[in-house]
Amino acid sequence: MEKYKNMIEQLKKGEINSIEIPKEEFLQFRELLVKDEMFKHFRGEAKQGGDVIFTFLDKPRS
Repeated sequence: MEKYKNMIEQLKKGEINSIEIPKEEFLQFRELLVKDEMFKHFRGEAKQGGDVIFTFLDKPRS
């Protein structure tokens, strides 16, 4: 879980461009992500096979 917290912070700071989360770990990652105060700034795009790539947006999604 600490790994995911660090990845979320790096993405918010612009240190990394995206995070790829395997299908098997999605629910654990999402549990942390929805608790983040900037949750609406994250965009997840599902890939074929169930993995999800998250990016950080400047403007929150509606």
